[in-house]
This record gives sequence, structure tokens and C-alpha cells, in this order.
Amino acid sequence: MANSLVKRVNTVKDFLDYLTTKGFHFGEEAIGFIEFGQHYTSASDELVNVAIEITLKAQKEFDGSFFISLLERCKEHHVINRREALSLARQIHII
Repeated sequence: MANSLVKRVNTVKDFLDYLTTKGFHFGEEAIGFIEFGQHYTSASDELVNVAIEITLKAQKEFDGSFFISLLERCKEHHVINRREALSLARQIHII
């Protein structure tokens, strides 16, 4: 897997479309977890995208519970951008 799955995209939908072109597939359940997690934590598209990226790197597939837990940790630590999310993931030994 490349160092960064994130391509310059603006929305979660664009990011999921990009990941689909790279061979990742997200079913209805995964999409539901992503939408729920974003609304539940009031996370920005940037933060949701990096949480998806970290989830895929750590779990090798999308795990909805892991994703939501990661978004909650980001919220608890007042993480607002990609750099901070990656730093937190390293600090808590996720990646």
C-alpha cells in the first residue's frame, strides 16, 4: 500500500470513488457506518477521509466499528486535520 491513499479530493464520496478505482469496495453497511460516524462526530470530510485511510491501513479492510472508534478518539483529542489525525494514530500505535 502506498504511503498515502489520499488523493486530492474534497468530499467523502469523491474519496470513496477514488478508493474504488484502487480496488477497495464499500458495501451499503460500510457506507452506513461512514455516514453515521460523520454525523455522530460532526467530522469534516477531510477528517472522515483520513479516518477511512487509517482504518484501511490498520485493518487491511474497512471495519466500521474501528472507524467510528477512531473518529471518536479524534474528536476527544480535538483533531481537526489530516496531519493531526495521522499523528494521533501513531501516538496510540494504530499505524
